[in-house]
Amino acid sequence: MNTWIMNGGVGLFFLLTFTALFFFVVTRGALLVRGFTSARHNEGAHVYPIYSNMGLIKLVDFQPIISGILLFQYHRLVSKIVNGLRRTDLRNKKVLITSCAFGNVIPRVVEASLESGASRILVADIIQNELDHAERKLRHYPPKLDFIKDNATAMTQPEGCAEANVMFFLLHELPHDPKKKALSEAGRMLAPGGKLYLAEFHRPNPWVLRALSWTYFKVFEPLGLALWDSHDPLDCLNDMGGWTCERETYFFGNFQVITATKH
Repeated sequence: MNTWIMNGGVGLFFLLTFTALFFFVVTRGALLVRGFTSARHNEGAHVYPIYSNMGLIKLVDFQPIISGILLFQYHRLVSKIVNGLRRTDLRNKKVLITSCAFGNVIPRVVEASLESGASRILVADIIQNELDHAERKLRHYPPKLDFIKDNATAMTQPEGCAEANVMFFLLHELPHDPKKKALSEAGRMLAPGGKLYLAEFHRPNPWVLRALSWTYFKVFEPLGLALWDSHDPLDCLNDMGGWTCERETYFFGNFQVITATKH
């Protein structure tokens, strides 16, 4: 029995170590290497290979994995956004999804938007592979979707084109100045009275969870720590003016969904 427990413990240790190493290599580690090449000057230089390489996208985009990464709060976060869309009259209006995301958030947002009467749904991302992957997920939906290669920090769509804009865990991956540019563009895309639904990480309340989260960000996604203070999206939106914002936090404050209405 003791041998079985020891072998199981060793196996679990190596599994967790391999998983951590894998995610480091395909996230921050790859960016560190890219920083020494000419690719660092590309507009998508901040994008992790896990979000740009089709093989890695297919490998990682598995609902249980994505739910586990978000501490099994994924369903609650998406449901908050979906419920908001279902309560909105979107008849003859457009919905914008700014940046693709793993898991079932895009199909659920599309379904809720169509149920509320949306005439078109625009899915925008800077990476073509993400758009291709999202399009495959949505192949069973009516032909009311447009997949647009676009930059969240400098959108090419006309001002006020959408009644709702969904931004799901994008800001923590952006450099600090582009975080504010993405929020500004999100507002520019919305018609007056339109709503921005923004899901992101948030500063946890318990010190133990805060320490673990801080360590995670430092190792894997250091750009995300700014969301705790200097680039808190709610503060950024309020500083810009022209918004009425509400924030709901989840899992001891570790995650947040902001619903911001444009004046």
